[in-house]
Amino acid sequence: MLTVLMATRNGERLLPQVLEAYGRLREPPGGWKLVIVDNGSDDRTLQCLDAFTTRLPLTRLSEPAPGKNLALNTGLAAIAGDLVVFTDDDVFPRPDWLVELRRAADAHEDHAVFGGAVLPRWEAPPPDWILAWVRLGPVFTLSDPSLPEGPMRPYYVYGPNMAVRARVFAAGFRFDPTIGPRVGDYAMGSETEFVQRLHDAGYRAWHCRSAVVEHFIRRHQLSRSWILGRAVRYGRGQLRLGTRDVPNGARRWFGVPRYFLRELLGDGMAVVRARLRRDPQLAFQAEWQLRYDWGRVLEAWMSHRAPTPGQ
Repeated sequence: MLTVLMATRNGERLLPQVLEAYGRLREPPGGWKLVIVDNGSDDRTLQCLDAFTTRLPLTRLSEPAPGKNLALNTGLAAIAGDLVVFTDDDVFPRPDWLVELRRAADAHEDHAVFGGAVLPRWEAPPPDWILAWVRLGPVFTLSDPSLPEGPMRPYYVYGPNMAVRARVFAAGFRFDPTIGPRVGDYAMGSETEFVQRLHDAGYRAWHCRSAVVEHFIRRHQLSRSWILGRAVRYGRGQLRLGTRDVPNGARRWFGVPRYFLRELLGDGMAVVRARLRRDPQLAFQAEWQLRYDWGRVLEAWMSHRAPTPGQ
C-alpha cells in the first residue's frame, strides 16, 4: 500500500478540480490512501475536502500553525503502507501516476527516494519572453524534460512529485519547518533540503520519467514582478542549502559576508548598464541576479538575528 500526502491552505478555487483528477487515478497494486492536512484555511477548503470523503480514500487532518512542512510532519502520523507520495494542492496527476511510482519503487528496492516528471499546466499561454529568458525549474517548480530514467541527484527531486519509502520516516527523519512555504516571505528549497539530508545519510534517489504530474501555473505568476519576487526566495533558499559555501574566514557585517554586498553593488551596476543598452533580455537577467543576491543577503542577515536550530 502507499499513501499520498499533501498540505493545503485556502485551496477552494483549485482543490476540487485536483481531487476530481484523483478520482480518475488507476489503482496501484496494494491500494492507496490520501491524507490531506489543512494548514489553517479560512475559506471553504474544509467543505471541499468533506465533499470528497465518500469518493476518495481520503483522511483529513488539521495543522493550524502556518507552514507547509509543519503540516506534512503532522500528516506523517496518518500514513499507511511502505511508500509515501508527496505532492501539492495545485498539482494534477496523470491517471497512471501512482501505478508508475509503485512500479519504480518495487523495481529499485535499493533506492529510497523517487522523483517523477513535473510538467506545466498554464492557466494562460505564457509570453514568449518567459519561455526564452526564465529558468522554469526554480521559478515554476518544473522538472527538466530531458532528465533520463535512472539514479538522480537530490536537487532534481521536486516536491510536487516525490515518493519516499516509509522506513525513512520510521528512522526519525522529518521535514525542516524553518524552510519552505509559509505565510509571508520564506526561503525556498524545503524538499531539496530534505532529500539532501537523506542523501547524506546514504539514501539514494531514482528518477521515474513515466510518473507524470502537471503543476498549475496561475495567470498572475506570469508577471515580471512575481517572477522577480521568486528570485529573492530562491536566493534565500540557495544560501540555506549551501549551494555556494561561504568561506569560514569571510568578514561579515551583521551576519552578512561583506563580499555579498560588493556583489550586490555589481549587480545593480549591471542592471543600469543593461537598461542603458535598452536590451530587455539582458536587463531582466541582470535584475534576476540582483534579486537573487539580495535574497542571499537577506537570509544571511535573518540567520544572524535568529540562528537556525540544528536538525
